[in-house]
Formats: sequence, structure tokens, C-alpha cells
Amino acid sequence: MEKMADQTRALLRDAGQAALATALVRDGSGWPYVSLVLVCVDPNHSPVLLLSDLADHAKNLKADPRAALLFEDTGIRQSESDPLALPRVTLLGQVSVVEEGDECDRLKSRFLARHPSARTYAGFGDFKLYRMSVERAHLVAGFGQVHWLSAGEVLGLASD
Repeated sequence: MEKMADQTRALLRDAGQAALATALVRDGSGWPYVSLVLVCVDPNHSPVLLLSDLADHAKNLKADPRAALLFEDTGIRQSESDPLALPRVTLLGQVSVVEEGDECDRLKSRFLARHPSARTYAGFGDFKLYRMSVERAHLVAGFGQVHWLSAGEVLGLASD
């Protein structure tokens, strides 16, 4: 299982973007709502996002912090004829705002180092850093190689 956890952490480190799934609050329906977001990971492999309070996904997270992030190995996508054969991982967890302070400054520096183009809007008042508290992960390492991992395995912590 350690090999699967290592592969999951590598996918998280290498990805610069992910699909974020939240529950839609705009119309009160709770329908799944998916958007593309830029992402980096903290050294402990927790995903960090920079989101605008004006975006539906941020409003959704304020109402219900449960979310999913889908990461894929985009580096080999171009050479692979079957996208479903590519490694990918979905993280499930709760996403919350990172409060202002030293930790927020450190994470913002990390995020901007990964995504320099975000500097143009990172200082706008409606943008905040969010971090996912990972609860579990679903790794598809390739065709027929499907594994559920605990938060401890994903984050490289002692077994849960």
C-alpha cells in the first residue's frame, strides 16, 4: 500500500490544477458543481487553493465545506491514447479558509511560486487561500488498479 500512497503524493505534487466538486447553493438544489482550479500542496500534501469569494465554488464551500478534488497525471496525457488508463486521484475532505497570519503568508508564497500568473489577482480583497483537510482518497493507478487510501496514507502520516 505504501507504493500507492507514494504514487498519490507524487500526483498531488506534480499537479498544478484539479477539478473541484462542491454542492451548488446558488439555487438551493445541492447539485454537484465542478470547476477547474489552480492548486499547490503544502509540504504535508494538503491541497491549497486561491479562490475568489465571488465564485460559486467559494460560496458553496462556505455553506458546506465537504468537497472533492480530482487530480490527473497531465504530464503523460499527450502521449497516451486512452485517457482512462492514466493515473488519477480524487481527494475527499473539508475545505476551509486559511486565516491571515504567518501560515497564510507562507502558503501564499508557496502558491504564487507554483502559479506566478496568480500574482495579478492574489492581492484582491475577494481572494482567499483555502486548504483541504484530507479525509480519504481514491486512486486509480491504471486500468484495474483502484485503491482507497486513508488520510494518514495520503499525507504520509502514521497509519490511521
